[in-house]
Amino acid sequence: MMVTHGLLQPARGRCALTIGSFDGVHRGHRELIDRVVAKARELSITSCVLTFEPHPREFFAPEAAPARLTRLREKLELMAAAGVERVHVIRFDARFAALSAARFIEDVLVKGLRAAWLLVGRDFRFGAQRKGDFAALEGRGFALEAMPDVAFNGERVSSSAVRAALQAGDFARAERLLGRPYSISGHVIHGAKLGHDLGFPTANIALRQRPPLSGIYVVEVEALGPAVASVGLRPTVNPVATPLLEVHLLERGGNLYGRRLRVRFLRKLRDEAKFEGLAALRAAIAQDAEEARQYFAQHG
Repeated sequence: MMVTHGLLQPARGRCALTIGSFDGVHRGHRELIDRVVAKARELSITSCVLTFEPHPREFFAPEAAPARLTRLREKLELMAAAGVERVHVIRFDARFAALSAARFIEDVLVKGLRAAWLLVGRDFRFGAQRKGDFAALEGRGFALEAMPDVAFNGERVSSSAVRAALQAGDFARAERLLGRPYSISGHVIHGAKLGHDLGFPTANIALRQRPPLSGIYVVEVEALGPAVASVGLRPTVNPVATPLLEVHLLERGGNLYGRRLRVRFLRKLRDEAKFEGLAALRAAIAQDAEEARQYFAQHG
């Protein structure tokens, strides 16, 4: 899959296109993407997705923006796995936010990406002050199709519904909506070594955007096995300003610095808590690890 960023140079050929933030790349997104990939094959053109970084709501109201389900890298990996041939990532900044709906259509869709066919929802809005709508896209030199809402087992699939499921610790519901288990991936960074001092060494992954969950969890690390994890601000000792994912492997150890881990969430054990001291913290972590071992013994 080809990934392009920044200023658009006119594409060599035409494309079947869809547009959106695609946070989570859930079942609804996948149906839309699958439709684009199929249409591109039918027309013998390139399948293309136009997405944004950061999420538009993170630009306009960062404090009120929804938690991120997927980092950009994860989103691109999921799109590549779905068969998308090209993704163009537009940096959502003040300049792009001020682009009129007419200029967005002409400069981005028509001249830049050379869209031959476009699939969006009927409630799709775009351009400065969100003045562009579905009707504004009609008759602009490309075929236009509306994508209906997607429901699964009677529930409308949306990023908001996935976030609600994760916040509630309902990983079965989140998996139904996503079409896959929920996971977070990232590179292991150096930490304060507090976990090692407590007898529970952890692999630390910095989370650049606010995650959709917090607390202590039973998890499984791809290729490394069972683990217990904390997502939060580490309130007892060495608190951090932005959320951190800390993973303690139950069966393996070794130097993981710089390695990219994928952490799959299985069950919530408890909320994050501030303890009176290191002894209380150590006891709580030991209890978390024991409960995680019991979980894997029952679900092995």
